[in-house]
Amino acid sequence: MKVLIIGGTKFMGPYVIEELNQKGHSVAVFNRGQTEVSMPEDIIRFKGDINDITHHKDELRGFRPDIVLDMIPFTEKHAETVRGIFEGTADRLVAISSADVYRSFGRLLGTEPGEPVPAPSKEDSPLREKLYPYRENVSEEHFYYHYDKIPVEKVYMKSEKLKGTVLRLPMVYGPGDRQHRLYQYIKRMADKRPYILLDEVHSRWKTCRGYVENVAHAIAAAIENPKAAGKIYNVAENNFSEREWVSRIAEAVGWQGSVVEVEEGQLPLGINARQSIDLSSDKIRNELGYKERISFGEGLQKTIEWELNNSPAEQAAENFNYDKEDEIIREFEKRI
Repeated sequence: MKVLIIGGTKFMGPYVIEELNQKGHSVAVFNRGQTEVSMPEDIIRFKGDINDITHHKDELRGFRPDIVLDMIPFTEKHAETVRGIFEGTADRLVAISSADVYRSFGRLLGTEPGEPVPAPSKEDSPLREKLYPYRENVSEEHFYYHYDKIPVEKVYMKSEKLKGTVLRLPMVYGPGDRQHRLYQYIKRMADKRPYILLDEVHSRWKTCRGYVENVAHAIAAAIENPKAAGKIYNVAENNFSEREWVSRIAEAVGWQGSVVEVEEGQLPLGINARQSIDLSSDKIRNELGYKERISFGEGLQKTIEWELNNSPAEQAAENFNYDKEDEIIREFEKRI
C-alpha cells in the first residue's frame, strides 16, 4: 500500500511512519522539513508548506497514494484544498480529529452554557453547537481563529470520490509531548512535595488520554483496514479520574506523599470540572480489532523519564507556587 502523510514529523507522526514502514508499506511525507527527525532511508520526502500545497499537487498526485493521512487538518479551508487535490487519485483519506468536537468540550470550556452532558462520549454523541470556540480570545490573524475540527470532519466525510475516515484523538502523552500534560504532577513529586492539592470537583473529573505509541498504532490500524472507510472512531485508553491519574503517577515515581482534596474554588482551574470529557473507544476495538501495543505501566514510565529529562522552560513559576500551596494546606488543616 502507498501512504502519503501530510505533516507527520512531530509528536505522533514518526511512530506512524515507523510502523507502516516496518509492515512493508511505501510511505511518503509532505511537510516543511524543518523538524529534525530520524526516519527510514526509503521514506520519500516532499518538501513544502501546507499553505502552498496546491503548488505541489502534481508531484503529490504523481506518487499515486492509496491512502492519504492528514495529520494537520486544522481548518475547513485546508480540508477542502486537500480533498480537491486527491479526489480521483487516492482511495481514502484518514483525518486526525479531536475529542474537542463533542458538546462535552463546549460545556467544559463554558462556551456552551448548560448542564453537564453524559460521558464518556461515543461517536454519535452530540457535537458542539458553537463553532470556533477560541475566537473570542484571539485576533483574526491568530491560528486559533479559524481552528475547528467539526467543519474539517464534514468536508472529509461527505466526499463520494474520496472515502473518509476520522479519528477523534484524546490528550496524547508520552516522550516528545510539547504540552507536557503530566509534568505538573511529575515535577511536584520529583521536588519531593509532601502533598499534591486537587480541587475536590477536579479530583473526580475524567478526561481522555492515550499514550503516543498506542495512538499511532490506532492510526496505522485505520489506514490498513478497509473497514474503516466512511467511519469515525474515538481513540482513548483508561478513563481514570484525575485523582486516579495522580495515584498512578505516584506509584510509578515512588512518591510517598499525600493527595489532598481542597474546597472548590481554592485552586485555579479555568474549566468547568463538573463536565468530564472522557471517551468510549469500544467502536475501534470491536470493528478494527485495535488494542494497545504498549502497556499502561510501560508507557507511563517512558513518559516520566522523558519529562524529568526535558523540563519545559516555558512553564511559569506561578504554576509551581509552593508557598501558596503551603498556605492553602495550613488553612485546610485548621478546618479539619
